[in-house]
Amino acid sequence: MSAPSASDTGAPNTGVIDDRAPSVGHQFFDRVRTSPDREAYRYPVGERWESQTWAETGAQVTRVAAGLVALGLEPEQRVGIAAATRLEWIIADLGVLSAGAATTTIYPSTNPDDVGFILADSQCRVVFAENDAQIDKIAAHRTELPHLVKVVTFDGTPDGEWVIGMADLHQLGEELLVTSPDVVQHRLDATRPDSLATLIYTSGTTGRPKGVRLRHSSWTYEGAAIQALDILDETDLQLLWLPMAHSFGKVLLSAQLACGFPTAVDGRVDKIIDNLAVVRPTFMGAAPRIFEKAYSRIMTTQSSRGGVKERLFKQAFRVGLRVDRLRREGKRVPFLLARQHQLFDRLVFAQVRIRFGGRVRFFISGAAALNQEIAEWFHAAGIVILEGYGLTESSAGSAVNHPDDYRFGSVGLALPGTEMRVAEDGELMIHGPGVMEGYQNQPEQTAEALTEDGWLHTGDIAAIDEHGFVRITDRKKDLFKTSGGKYIAPSAIESQFKAICPYVSQFLVHGSERNFVVAVITLDPEAMASWADENGMGDRTYAEVVGSRQVEDLVAGYVATLNQRLNRWETIKKWILLDHDLTVESGELTPSMKVKRTVVETNYRDQISRLYA
Repeated sequence: MSAPSASDTGAPNTGVIDDRAPSVGHQFFDRVRTSPDREAYRYPVGERWESQTWAETGAQVTRVAAGLVALGLEPEQRVGIAAATRLEWIIADLGVLSAGAATTTIYPSTNPDDVGFILADSQCRVVFAENDAQIDKIAAHRTELPHLVKVVTFDGTPDGEWVIGMADLHQLGEELLVTSPDVVQHRLDATRPDSLATLIYTSGTTGRPKGVRLRHSSWTYEGAAIQALDILDETDLQLLWLPMAHSFGKVLLSAQLACGFPTAVDGRVDKIIDNLAVVRPTFMGAAPRIFEKAYSRIMTTQSSRGGVKERLFKQAFRVGLRVDRLRREGKRVPFLLARQHQLFDRLVFAQVRIRFGGRVRFFISGAAALNQEIAEWFHAAGIVILEGYGLTESSAGSAVNHPDDYRFGSVGLALPGTEMRVAEDGELMIHGPGVMEGYQNQPEQTAEALTEDGWLHTGDIAAIDEHGFVRITDRKKDLFKTSGGKYIAPSAIESQFKAICPYVSQFLVHGSERNFVVAVITLDPEAMASWADENGMGDRTYAEVVGSRQVEDLVAGYVATLNQRLNRWETIKKWILLDHDLTVESGELTPSMKVKRTVVETNYRDQISRLYA
């Protein structure tokens, strides 16, 4: 079955897609001309936030673009950015694209060997490096990088030759602009819609990363498609923390250029909740793990209070969920129930909303599946989480729910201009302007991913309902069959456990060709620290706490609750509770906080095998 795109409803203004700018650089400077004095960005300086206008940003980007040209950068040559999400990342990226070159993104957590591979495979001429740690990774492979002529650092130590600072790059740009004031405009004019804009290397679970080649037309399409939905405008305010090296972060930048809203930028994950309260955004994009952690923190905090407050909280959400369900079904809410709901909204739900700044119109969840129960719980409190869907290979945005038309458990309708269909084997296929050109230097893998007529194999199993809403059921490669011949969709089971257990961090189901299903479990360090304080174990280490009999019994209770929901062949018969959480640094999570299932199963193969002994 094929999914109608959002454009088929007649509501979106698809004209903005047809008339979109020819390149990201054009799109950016169009925004500068349209909104010169409006706020473009906020950024933290110590404990305070400062801001700058689009005109000020335009001047910075122009200097960076001219500075890169002064370094000898030619059109479509690659420039790496190895840094966390911060304003300088965005300025560097826009400068690269305005110079007609292409950005190669590198996560700051990428190990030195992969940094060397990415820079060599992409033949980067220049790299923006955040600090000395990133410079050291690059320097370790300098002999393998004959194309790399210069490193520009944000906070690192310049050596005056190979490594220069941002101020040095700005000066080079200013000097060139004196003699060639139109140099950036000439580069913009020469950049075509099909010119290479970005190389994003996917953090593969095995082997070397693959470089996804994305054109300017893909990014301008993403921004224009979101603009066509009319869900964001200049009056909105975004909090951006997502890794800009990830396509999800990049697509939000495209949306900003098209819609014109200001963005508060701070990539520190541990500051998200604090920043929400201070910045008070109207929307934010996030991975499901952020919502899971917020849900767990609220639930465990209320549980620790006990007594009347805990009972009031639980009753509030029983009422909230019931009222919410009736409204979504178009049914009348009984008078007394409605009065109760009004009271609980003032006493409970308003306090939950305040934790997120009090002004959020909606969150956008992407990069992995969000548990439906958690989404409904937040909705009962008046917080809308819209699930979206896309791959790096489709420029991140391929489908999204609309604030006025959404379905829990779905990733919404295809973006206007994008087509989706389900193949005979259940795999979701995508066709549209956001689909990649191919993989860098990998023609065979490109041929496997793309059909001759340009349809992208997503690797996801999906269903499309009669209204066009897309539901992702699992990764094709993650589905497994037990030795008894029963098929298991692990992500569906894993998602359920995260709604049941407020202490869980990760829950991975295993059982391919085995006679029963087992799980690898990790618990959230923050949640367990609170639990330990409440249970007389506050002086113990995390490993000691999660290794205790009390915690084992606690987890066993939640597993038993999960098993009551499952088919007999899906139930978790045995499990491992790790004495540490999975991290990006360990290589077991991607920077967008998705689990690298193959890596985890490899790392704990012996413990898993013992469960079947």
